[in-house]
Amino acid sequence: RALLWLGPVYLAGYLGLSGSWVLLGLALWLCWGHNRRWKRDRLAAALALLEDEREAVCRGLAARQLPAWVHFPDVERVEWLNKVLVQAWPYFGTIMEKTFKEVVEPKIRAKNVHLKTCTFTKIHFGEKCPRINGIKAYTKEIDRRQITLDLQICYIGDCEIHMDISKFNLGVKGVQLYGTLRVILEPLLTDAPFIGAVTLFFLQKPHLEINWAGMSNLLDVPGINVMSDSLIQDFIAARLVLPNRITVPLKKNMNIAHLRFPIPRGVIRVHLLEAENLVQKDSFLGAIRGKSDPYALLRVGTVQYRSKTVPRDLNPIWNETFEFVVHEVPGQDLEVDLYDEDPDKDDFMGSLLISLVDVMNDRSVDEWFPLSKTTSGHLHLKLEWLSLVSDQEKLHEDKKGLSTALLIVYLDSAFNLPKNHFEYSNGECGAKKIKNNKYLKKTEREPSSFVLLTVGNKTQKSKTCNFSKDPTWGQAFTFFVHSAHSQSLHVEIKDKDRDSALGTSVVCLSHVLKDPSMTLDQRFQLDHSSSDSFIKMKLVLRALNIEEPDPQRVKAGVNASKQGPVHPMEKDGNQQKFASPPKPEASKVPPVSQDSAAVESLLKKDSREDLDTNDSSAAPVPSKTVSGLNETEHNQKAEHHPPSAPQTRAAVAPTLPVVQELRLAPSVTSLGSLPSSCFELSSSNLDLQNGSEVPLGEIQLTVRYASIRQSLVVLVNGCRNLVPNSNRGVDPYVRIYLLPDRRWASRKKTSVKKKTLNPQYDEKFEFFESLEDVKKRTLDVAVKNSRPFISQERKELGKVRIDLAQEDLIKGFAQW
Repeated sequence: RALLWLGPVYLAGYLGLSGSWVLLGLALWLCWGHNRRWKRDRLAAALALLEDEREAVCRGLAARQLPAWVHFPDVERVEWLNKVLVQAWPYFGTIMEKTFKEVVEPKIRAKNVHLKTCTFTKIHFGEKCPRINGIKAYTKEIDRRQITLDLQICYIGDCEIHMDISKFNLGVKGVQLYGTLRVILEPLLTDAPFIGAVTLFFLQKPHLEINWAGMSNLLDVPGINVMSDSLIQDFIAARLVLPNRITVPLKKNMNIAHLRFPIPRGVIRVHLLEAENLVQKDSFLGAIRGKSDPYALLRVGTVQYRSKTVPRDLNPIWNETFEFVVHEVPGQDLEVDLYDEDPDKDDFMGSLLISLVDVMNDRSVDEWFPLSKTTSGHLHLKLEWLSLVSDQEKLHEDKKGLSTALLIVYLDSAFNLPKNHFEYSNGECGAKKIKNNKYLKKTEREPSSFVLLTVGNKTQKSKTCNFSKDPTWGQAFTFFVHSAHSQSLHVEIKDKDRDSALGTSVVCLSHVLKDPSMTLDQRFQLDHSSSDSFIKMKLVLRALNIEEPDPQRVKAGVNASKQGPVHPMEKDGNQQKFASPPKPEASKVPPVSQDSAAVESLLKKDSREDLDTNDSSAAPVPSKTVSGLNETEHNQKAEHHPPSAPQTRAAVAPTLPVVQELRLAPSVTSLGSLPSSCFELSSSNLDLQNGSEVPLGEIQLTVRYASIRQSLVVLVNGCRNLVPNSNRGVDPYVRIYLLPDRRWASRKKTSVKKKTLNPQYDEKFEFFESLEDVKKRTLDVAVKNSRPFISQERKELGKVRIDLAQEDLIKGFAQW
């Protein structure tokens, strides 16, 4: 071994090479060793966690390392299933060993002449079997004839697979795989086996890490390891990641084509408008902070788009539009990552994750979203959900050049393809004889064909079927169509080995429009090929329809149906200071009743941009949709005047039916869900009658969870009938904690209202936490008196705690 290491050094000196070559080789060897040790250590740590999960959880591991059932209440722990897998794993390993020997090995040998010596020398799937960390079953927003399950798969295996190719030993020794596998059981039947087929696919690219053995260790060399891992992940994504599926029929004569290639759920149109207050990533001489060159990466599933780069701007304006096909809802999300473009490595500037279920329900969302994983920054997006309809009246030219329809191509198979492009010419048999051609053997064998499909300027390529005149592809493709009456689908079948065309076909989309269901399922004659050469395809054309938002529905996100205003800023060099919104003066606001004041304040609060504020000249933008109220009722309420201010204070506050009419609160079937008030007595000036307290007043709160913004929204409307604790009057304000977090930085506080027992706040606060975390929290709301610093007066006026686990936060509630 010493001679082996010193050999290259001696050879470099003998050839007179520079010492930098030796240093370069040494650096590569050290990096390779580091990668190998890093991979082995992670595999060992993962195996230790797999051995005793209970001990690992009790040690208090980081949240991201805990299994899914710890975080999410709707993910169920299935230890019984893991025990079944442990018992069945040795038998599964035996079946797989037989499959590798009898099925995989012959296929590898047939791929290439150089692989004819391929032999599996060792196949052992180890003692560690895959684990299912949790299962989530969907019961809403799915078909009644199907069962949808999400399995959190974790495989940390000690498998060993070795193969010899021309005396070279290649192998794998250890695999790590993490991912969410969706299992769809459909259709449900009334007779045995009760399930027609099983469909499997990963929602996102799974995390895969392979510990190589033998000559395969060269794949751990720096630079090569990243490329090899990405190639393997792309190989898996091309077969197992959505929109690709594996469908296994369980009943005979079951047509699984519509199960493997279902029509997509819809299209999400993303308008990337602008961003503001982004972090500064560029620096000069390592100390002077400059600006950034931001761009955005938008991703849904395996489809990713990149926006243009805006140079040297922390408040970039893009005004770009992207469209994504959504295949599974729930399951797919919109991911947005912002980066600072640099010559060497782009810097991360923040990310955003938006649930497409909420966008589908709201249909249209126009909001400023706070960026996560960064210190500052907001992103302005307009999201539109486009449903797929088979109504030809919905097809019309878009003046902005956006897509108006979606073409779905199911590529099935081809029949009687020519062996080569010399055999046929323009549909007639040429029968050209090729003499003394060294490629004669190659031209005589069956073609290895693939298909190029083109609509407009977009071309997609199918997989390659080797050595067959009647290839079967079985793939689906989607194309955005701008003008269905004038565009066409161009199909070209090519031979991989000779890069020659075996046949072409052009299908005008106007032919698809002639069918009432906008569907064509037939064989198409191939041009420039044999007279009996066909290609079988199914073409489905669907119009993209933007449905109007339902005014009766509570939006999942805050201000989800309004137009986001442009937010002016006061600039001072590189620093931006946001001007606070103006407070309406009492003299300018028309006097209204207590009922109308609370109702209108609720609407006005939802019609403002809460995360970003306007300058002093900008008035609040009213919401375009007023849920539950028509114009007549709104005008009647606005024109109602109380006789005097004292009577207004004494008036009865809005009752629950009024709030319920606004669709901002759930139907209150019992008062048992009302939060109970608690109070700490620190003064003896309260009268106690028969051991019970005098009512300490009430506070009106509106609480709901905004799924799109990933935040808990708490709207403090006002208080009534507070109990004074001093003769000089009280100056009440409201303090909010999201328990158990009692940090000063996380405290929310309203403004102070002077000398009143019925203060009106109409202030909104947000806690940016996931829904699963919020469900475990308690909302602590206290009304306090703003007393002088050295005063002996009691500070607390009352307190209420709301157990958020008992409330429907998505629907929201508004209660006193």
